[in-house]
Amino acid sequence: MRYASAITTALLIGGTAATMALQSPAPAQVAQNEPGAIQAVAPRGGAPMSFADMVAKLQPAVVNISTTQQIQVQTNNPFAGTPFGDLFGGGTSNGRPVTREATSLGSGFIVSADGYIVTNNHVISGGQPGTPPVGQITVTLSDRKEYPARLIGRDAASDLAVLKIDARDLPFVRFGDSSHSRVGDWVVAIGQPYGLGGTVTAGIISAIHRNIGAGAFDRYIQTDAAINQGNSGGPMFDLNGNVIGINSMIFSPTGGNVGIGFAIPAELAKPIVDTLKGGARVKRGYLGVQIQSLDDGIADSLGLPKDRGELVARVEPGQGAARAGVRQGDVIVRVNNRDVTPDESLSFLVANLPIGSHVPIELIRDGKRQTVTATLGERPQEDALAAGNDNGGGEDGLAPDDQKSVDSATRDALGLAVQPLTPEIARQLSVPETTRGVVIGGVDPSSDAAAKGLQRGDVILSVNQRNVTTTTEVSAAVAAARAAGRTNVLLYVQRGAGQAIYRAIKLKAK
Repeated sequence: MRYASAITTALLIGGTAATMALQSPAPAQVAQNEPGAIQAVAPRGGAPMSFADMVAKLQPAVVNISTTQQIQVQTNNPFAGTPFGDLFGGGTSNGRPVTREATSLGSGFIVSADGYIVTNNHVISGGQPGTPPVGQITVTLSDRKEYPARLIGRDAASDLAVLKIDARDLPFVRFGDSSHSRVGDWVVAIGQPYGLGGTVTAGIISAIHRNIGAGAFDRYIQTDAAINQGNSGGPMFDLNGNVIGINSMIFSPTGGNVGIGFAIPAELAKPIVDTLKGGARVKRGYLGVQIQSLDDGIADSLGLPKDRGELVARVEPGQGAARAGVRQGDVIVRVNNRDVTPDESLSFLVANLPIGSHVPIELIRDGKRQTVTATLGERPQEDALAAGNDNGGGEDGLAPDDQKSVDSATRDALGLAVQPLTPEIARQLSVPETTRGVVIGGVDPSSDAAAKGLQRGDVILSVNQRNVTTTTEVSAAVAAARAAGRTNVLLYVQRGAGQAIYRAIKLKAK
């Protein structure tokens, strides 16, 4: 998955936006896409009419956004340290990183006559949504006028940002209602791909509510309209000229368009843009759990249908979930009377509920359904959450395998050699001293455990939701899974001091 965003301006010299004369503003200025201002483009004879009139009206509101930042690059002089080193410009850096100025391009669109502009956060953050904004931002209009822009607000979680330029009587467009968009509807994307200037592409909506694994709030509109690098932040219009999405990502093995692009729906973007325009920070509901989706293996190991609910991998102390009695290992299936599904994830549902609200949470524990009520807190900033999810670990300090303590049944069933976790081994593995479990001493390279990333030194805390501290308990849990007709067992695994995660491991055939 790639962000359809910044590319260096070395590709073209002066390649900004296509020249287009601005229409003279009316005495009482209105949005370029005000109802009635654009004649709807209706299909005729099985094909759409020309988009030209609509594009001529809308394109002046789409802008080019260029950013400048200082970056460090590693010099690579194959003759460094030889008498020929200076001939290749490497004589003064001695192989050390040097600072260069980098310029990148993206797109945006004007949403008010006084110069408020919407774009993607990653356009003004050096190509990555979680990094700080760049120092200098320039906005170029379709008539080639350039303005310095200041950052009004940004939201990394939704990948949205609002800029402001000092200008008046600008052409602008309004957000539409993307909730009524359907698969198969025509859409038009306008942006600045590859620094070529204003570029228009058309296609249809390929999917709605698309979850692409890009974050906690995945809910994209997918389109086959050509979207390339540099299109990020540009608008997606319906045939009435309404902005129904903000072009953000592409799926591409090569970096170019392959007909799979993604846009942030207007129904999600508009409230965030309004908040950022007002100078406020976007606040979201927070339950205080870390979750994993129910893939085929995990669902099978728990005896539950897949794609319904999410597994609680950790409960944050002191947060709403902990106070409500939610436990690690619970499967949350409904929130506020809405099912938890891939289209509506737990994070998405909770984030869009008011902070402080009392929310019924339906969950499955030990095969039984129950409901608890949680009071939602405020979701921490994304960088704080990322720091808390760091799964780093120490070096492998596991002592040599003690063959007397390795259970052959576990090795035959899972491809894992396990042994008790002693205080000495825990210190060598940098595992918290309060950790209780069994440690993996070896992994069969041909096993499903190896394919799932388990390795020597990982600590198994539980098997099928039962805590284990001995090899006998592990083998008993495996035997119970076989007796129940399961083909997978669910392991809760910790590596070093990182956060424990669930892994469903296929049982070997007898």
